[in-house]
Amino acid sequence: VQLQASGGGLVHIGGSLKLSCAASGFRLDYFAINWFRQAPGKEREGISCISSSDNSTYYANSVKGRFTISRDNAKNTVYLQMNGLKPDDTAVYYCATGELLRRCGASGPSTYESDYWGQGTQVTVSG
Repeated sequence: VQLQASGGGLVHIGGSLKLSCAASGFRLDYFAINWFRQAPGKEREGISCISSSDNSTYYANSVKGRFTISRDNAKNTVYLQMNGLKPDDTAVYYCATGELLRRCGASGPSTYESDYWGQGTQVTVSG
């Protein structure tokens, strides 16, 4: 079971990036998928989630209206489209899922329910 996050990079304020979370060894559509991020010196923040059955979504207030999570089951991949990027979005972004994770929690992603993690992809937003 492996997750691989990719798509990070350096972007100017207001720019866009699309992160990908690809799975190998299992079908992503069976699981809810979380996105977290961690900035230097800060706690890991759960920012988005997509459920497995109905593709319902969750967004943290910090990204709501700017980020969009989606999945492509044919490619076994979940995406995080990030628009209107700000310097505060600078962080390492991780995708994750859990053995029992099928639906997004009402309060968003939890590290406790995330058993499998991608390696992280760096997003840097500069002025």
